Amino acid sequence: MSTLIDFADPRTDGAQRLRLAFGAPSRVLVARSLAEVRPVLGQAEALARAGHWCVGYLRYEAAAAFDAAFETHAGDGGPLAWFGVHDQALPWPEEAPPSPSSPPIAWRDSLSRADFDRQMQVIHAAIAAGGLYQINHTAPLLGEYAGDPLALFAALRRNQPAGYAAFIDSGEEQVLSLSPELFFDWHGERILARPMKGTAPRGATPAEDEAQAQRLRSVPKERAENVMIVDLLRNDLSRIAQPFSVRVPRLFHTEALPTVWQMTSDVEAAVRPGTSLVDVFDALFPCGSVTGAPKVAAMRLIRELEGAPRGVYCGAVGVLRPGGNATFNVPIRTVTLRDGQARCGIGSGITADATADAEWAEWGHKRAFLGAAAVAEAPGFELLETLALVDGTLRDAPLHVERMAGAAAHFGFVWDAARVEAALRSLRDAHAEGSWRVRLLLDARGLPRVEAFEMGAAPERVKLQLADRPFDEAHSEFTRFKTTRRAHYEAFAPTLPDAFDTLLWNPEGELTECTRGNVALRLDDGRWVTPPLRCGLLPGIGRAQRLAEGSLVEQTVRREQLSRVTALAFVNSLRGWIEAELVP
Repeated sequence: MSTLIDFADPRTDGAQRLRLAFGAPSRVLVARSLAEVRPVLGQAEALARAGHWCVGYLRYEAAAAFDAAFETHAGDGGPLAWFGVHDQALPWPEEAPPSPSSPPIAWRDSLSRADFDRQMQVIHAAIAAGGLYQINHTAPLLGEYAGDPLALFAALRRNQPAGYAAFIDSGEEQVLSLSPELFFDWHGERILARPMKGTAPRGATPAEDEAQAQRLRSVPKERAENVMIVDLLRNDLSRIAQPFSVRVPRLFHTEALPTVWQMTSDVEAAVRPGTSLVDVFDALFPCGSVTGAPKVAAMRLIRELEGAPRGVYCGAVGVLRPGGNATFNVPIRTVTLRDGQARCGIGSGITADATADAEWAEWGHKRAFLGAAAVAEAPGFELLETLALVDGTLRDAPLHVERMAGAAAHFGFVWDAARVEAALRSLRDAHAEGSWRVRLLLDARGLPRVEAFEMGAAPERVKLQLADRPFDEAHSEFTRFKTTRRAHYEAFAPTLPDAFDTLLWNPEGELTECTRGNVALRLDDGRWVTPPLRCGLLPGIGRAQRLAEGSLVEQTVRREQLSRVTALAFVNSLRGWIEAELVP
C-alpha cells in the first residue's frame, strides 16, 4: 500500500502545495456499512488531533450516513469510507520514467447517445414540473488495466498538474484522483468551499482561448449553473457557521485546465466552536456541485437515472493533518482500479436551458484528460515545429516561429525569438543545398535546438485509413499545440500496409485531422472544406494559408457524412497538398 498527496493550497491559489508521500499505514480505518461511516470519520479526526496524518476517501454512497433522505444505489463492493493512519509524512519521491510497456486503457462508454438524449428529456420534465432546478448527471467510462497503477497516475498527473491530486492504494483498490475541484479546506475556525460549475473548451489559439474564458464568465446559462450551487453551498455552510459569517468573496472565477476552462466561486465561513469533522460532513456531503439542487430531490432523480453506484467518483478524497486541519477534494477526473477493472465517471450540471448536444460535447471535453494515459511517456516535453529547408530557404519560417511562440506562452516556456532565429539561421547556413526536413525544438528553459534530415520528394497520392475508435485527446492542449509528446497520435499509426496516415475523429463523431497533418475534403457540392479548430486539431500552417486564400473553408464533417466526400487531401507545411483516398 502507498499514498501520494499533491494538493494545492487554496488560500494561495496553488502558489504553495502540500506534496507528500506516505508509506504503509500504521493503522487502517474502514467503514463497510452506513453505521460505521460516522465513527470512522470521528476516529480519523481524533487521531489527526493527536498528531497523526490520516489520508483517505468516502464513496458517494456514504451519503445516507449523514442524511437518511439522501437516496443512492447500494455500494459497489468497496468501502464506504477508508483512511490510512500515518505516523509521519515522507518527501515526494523522484518520479522515475514510466515503463514503455505500460498498456493503454481502451475506454468504453456505459451510456449511449440515444439513452443520454432520453435521460435529458426526463431531467427537463422534472425541472419543468418544479421538483428541482439543477441536477448533476453522470455516467461511468469503463475499461481494463493490467499495468502499474502508479505509472498511470503519473501519466495522468503530468497532463493535469494543478488542483488536488491523490494516489491511494488501499490494498483492494487504487484511487487515482486528478481532481481540479476543492470540496472544502478547514483550517482553524475558517472553512472554505470552492464549487466548480460552468465549463468551456480551451481555444485553439491564444485569442480564441481568452474568448472562450470570457464567454464562460458571461453566458447566462453558465453563470446560473454556478450561482445555483453557490446558493446551495451557502445554505449548507450556514449549518455549521457562526452567525453572519458566511460570505462569497469570489464569484465566477475562470480556471484554465489542459482541456477545458472551469468556473469556480469561493464560499467561506467561520465555524462554530466545537464543530467536528462529522459535523462538517453532515452539513456538506455530498458536495452540491455533484448532486444539484435541491439536493434531496436531485439525488433521488440521480438514483433513478444512473444505473450503477458512482463509487469514489463524486464522493470525497482528502487529508487530515496533525492538529486536525482538513482538506478534501471532490473526486471528479478520478480513476478507480480494482481487480483489473478501471472506472472513471464523467458528468455535467443540467439546467432548464441545457441542450443535449451541448452537454454531450461537454462530456467529451472533460474526458479528454484521460488521453494522457494512452501510453507511458517521459515526464518532460519540448515544443516542436517541422519545417522544409529547400536549397537554403526555410519554407514558412516566420509562421512556424510565431506558432511556437504561442505554444511557449501557453505552456509557460521561456521565449527568446532572437535565440530561436539564430539557431535556424545557423542550420540553414550549414545546409545551403538540397531538401531537408528540419525539426526545431524548444525546452522549458527557452533553449532551442535544430535537427536536419534528408527529405525525399512528396508522394503524388496517398491512402488514408479511418480510425477505428474516437481520438479521445482531440481537445487536449497536446493536440492544439505541437510538442514532442505525440504518443496519443502514435497510438493511431496506420495498421494497413499501404496506408500513409490515419484520419481521426473526436468523441463527438466529428472528423478532425490526420496524425501528421491536416485534412481537406471535397463535398458533393464541390466545396473543399477542412474541420474547424473547435473539433480538436493542430492549427496547421498549410491549412491556415489555404483558408486565407479562400481555397478552403471550415466546416464540420461527421463520420457518418463521409458518403458526401468526393475527394480528399492531406495537407501540411512540410509536404504541401497531397491528393488522398480513403482505404475501404
